Amino acid sequence: MACSAFAFFFKYVFPTPYVLPSELYPRKEFRLPDILSVEQFSKLYGCITNLKHKAIIGLLYGSGIRLSELRFLKMANIDRANFQIKVIAGKGNKDRFTLLPKTLLVDLEAYYRLHTPKVYLFEGQTSAQPMNDRSIQHAIRQCMKLAELEQYKFSAHSLRHSFATHMLDNGNDIHTIKELLGHSKIETTMIYLHLQKKKRAALNSPFDVLMAESCQ
Repeated sequence: MACSAFAFFFKYVFPTPYVLPSELYPRKEFRLPDILSVEQFSKLYGCITNLKHKAIIGLLYGSGIRLSELRFLKMANIDRANFQIKVIAGKGNKDRFTLLPKTLLVDLEAYYRLHTPKVYLFEGQTSAQPMNDRSIQHAIRQCMKLAELEQYKFSAHSLRHSFATHMLDNGNDIHTIKELLGHSKIETTMIYLHLQKKKRAALNSPFDVLMAESCQ
């Protein structure tokens, strides 16, 4: 509030060049995103019987695309031969390629044969029109409830975060993950370094090292 008041005063009441001290601005909170463990996702995906919901959950986790990108994903932008998805006009109006999971193709093909989408992979009640974002969110909540994970309040973005974190855990470099996610800055992607489990599990506390040495 203080910085807004000072800015208004020097801009409109007493016009003059000014630089507000950074201390006046509230500090941004740093919070780690919620992610599903590999076991949680396996349980989630395994209990879904609705083919459309299964394809939605599988693509969000398997490719790391955003919910808005999933909504407008067209059939023409799915490259089955090279196992990749072309994201058109993603965040920042940028195009990029991301992964099309090889093992998801079986479920995607079954979904396609059942629903026969015309333009967008996931269409709503109106043919050739993208599925409503609220309908996608509702489908995700229903799937989480089915897997008894609703207490964690996981969302579409949680699946994207899980994709990035598990990619790091599997040994993929952070610059590649940055490109797959469509981040403009590497700093945005680096948050997932805090969520890696395998690297942390391999670390030894100096206390453990000391105790081990004292027992020799």
